[in-house]
Amino acid sequence: MIRINLLGVERKPAARKTPSFDVGQRLTVACSLILVAALVGVGWWYWSLNNESARLDAEILARQQEAQRLQSLLTEVQKFEAQRAQLQQRVQLIEQLRSGQSIPVQLLDHVSRSLPEMMWLTEMTQEGGAVTIDGRSTTLIGLSDFVGNLGNGPLLKKPIEIVKSQVESSAGTTGTAPVELITFTVKAELASSGRAAGAGPAAAGRGAPPVAK
Repeated sequence: MIRINLLGVERKPAARKTPSFDVGQRLTVACSLILVAALVGVGWWYWSLNNESARLDAEILARQQEAQRLQSLLTEVQKFEAQRAQLQQRVQLIEQLRSGQSIPVQLLDHVSRSLPEMMWLTEMTQEGGAVTIDGRSTTLIGLSDFVGNLGNGPLLKKPIEIVKSQVESSAGTTGTAPVELITFTVKAELASSGRAAGAGPAAAGRGAPPVAK
């Protein structure tokens, strides 16, 4: 018996072809990778800038707070230095008055203790039992307090007389308004014990630096 294979020769399955990229596709993929890398780089750069900006803002705020704290400390130091200078001037005036040996030490101490705030003496003289005090004050209330304080001790007789008080304008520093000062002269009589201790005409405090208590 003869058999005929009508299906023909058995065909082998065709091999799968490996996909291939042409030049255009490769260029597209490369550009896409470069674009993604650029976007990642820009994003990282922007994130870094934000972090650096936040750090700088925090550092600036801390420096500003430190500057404010140092400014307040500087103000306190300046006040302390001003008070120290005033105390030194007061001591110098007292020492100059004591060196004259014309007015009892008790009277000098009493006058210095009687000085209110924002007042200073320019001259203090004694002729016999009369004591004349010249000075300047920023307020009439301070002058009134000074006269009242002088009368609170046993060294001077009451009443204590204000023989002159005149308002003068003093030029202020640049950008500030003129300051009004009250020039005054006060006269008082020594009590009998004070007159005995400091008898004789004399002058003290002439040309001494201003003193503020």
